[in-house]
Amino acid sequence: MLDTLTLDQLRILIAVAEEGSFSAAARRLGRVQSGVSQAVQGLEEALDLALFDRSGRRPVLTEAGSAILAEARQVVGRANGLRAHAATIAGGDEPDLTLAVDPLFPNAVLMESLRALQRAFPLLPVTLLTEGLGGPEQRLRDGVARLAIYGLLSAAAADLHAEKLTDVLMVPVVAADHPMASQPEPVARGFVEEQTQLVLTERTPLSQRASGGIFSARLWRFIDLATRLEYLLAGFGWCHMPLHLVEPHIQAGRLKRLRLEQSAGMALGLHVVRQRGQRLGRASQWLVDDLRRRLVAIDPPAAAAGTDRRPSP
Repeated sequence: MLDTLTLDQLRILIAVAEEGSFSAAARRLGRVQSGVSQAVQGLEEALDLALFDRSGRRPVLTEAGSAILAEARQVVGRANGLRAHAATIAGGDEPDLTLAVDPLFPNAVLMESLRALQRAFPLLPVTLLTEGLGGPEQRLRDGVARLAIYGLLSAAAADLHAEKLTDVLMVPVVAADHPMASQPEPVARGFVEEQTQLVLTERTPLSQRASGGIFSARLWRFIDLATRLEYLLAGFGWCHMPLHLVEPHIQAGRLKRLRLEQSAGMALGLHVVRQRGQRLGRASQWLVDDLRRRLVAIDPPAAAAGTDRRPSP
């Protein structure tokens, strides 16, 4: 009998419970009272439960009726959400948004844009994947991500469409108590070559990191930015890091920004990338536009003195 249960019956149950009578529920729903009464009776038969006590002047929910009412509200709410979501898809919105982002991208900017996206598209399911180096591109090629933000490690492939989004300034830094921190600047090339450099390495075989930005003979390799930062703060070596990520540590005296003979910093371009031929949905395009608006107030790192555009591991 449960397969005879309908959303219309559940909506009528909710209306009767909220209005307090079958006649008031009928007026609210634009129905005749007999139709409302029959719908409730049919629901009770389908559930094999008495939902209302009709012995008094007004129908009163039974204990079972109160429990079913709570479930009915959830089911009707989900059905309304499903209908609204279907309407947004039919109107041109993507059914969901999976975004793969390199951790080099300023997280504060991303969070504010995603918060605004929630307000603009409250029914849109969002999945955020944060992976460094070849990770975002791999998710894009696997079909897992609809959109990716990362630094191109080589010329864009023919099957991908990339648009420049911003530059991230990568600066050489070291722990304040590391021997490099006390060297005269610019730190001599020979001294730098003798120190341990902490570099990021590929998690995936998709592409190979260029050798630009590697200045030391001794390398420690890491697959994620957060772990490299921990070892940097612990004094294991030096590396290039995004300025927006290490600036609080520099200000607090935990890290020192270096000026090397080889480098005072380098601008790493981050791009918005998608599969070529795949158009952005309305929500995806909205997010990209919002990110651009928020980034426009940030001075382009490439304009900073002493920077170049070599890739930085």
